[in-house]
Amino acid sequence: MAGTPDICPALRYQDAKAAIKQLTEGFGFSEHAVYEGEDGRVMHAELICGNGMVMLGSKGSGTPFDKLMAEGGPTAVYVRVDDVDAHHDRAVAYGIEIVLPPTDQEYGSRDYTARDAEGNVWSFGTYAPGAAG
Repeated sequence: MAGTPDICPALRYQDAKAAIKQLTEGFGFSEHAVYEGEDGRVMHAELICGNGMVMLGSKGSGTPFDKLMAEGGPTAVYVRVDDVDAHHDRAVAYGIEIVLPPTDQEYGSRDYTARDAEGNVWSFGTYAPGAAG
């Protein structure tokens, strides 16, 4: 990974191991680190996509962060990708639920939106937030 991201979404999952599998195999993320507790649950994981990272862990782990997030619902994450259609095809082949197909947007982006197995919404597109132009 080039550099260290300054912002990392943090998600909690009932089945964090299944989430890691779906995010790596279905969306193409790479494992950077996975730390498990004595009971085998994922306490903390870091997955990389390009120069960004998402952190995740198991719900019910009892950590202070887990307690804060106990009533949190699904969240939404946007990820910039170079080839939306190829990325979409990979997700479809994996069996991920696509909620909005690849679409050209009026502001110049091409994107699609999917839902992971626990209801979090993931959008992938060519829009680069903060980029000049």
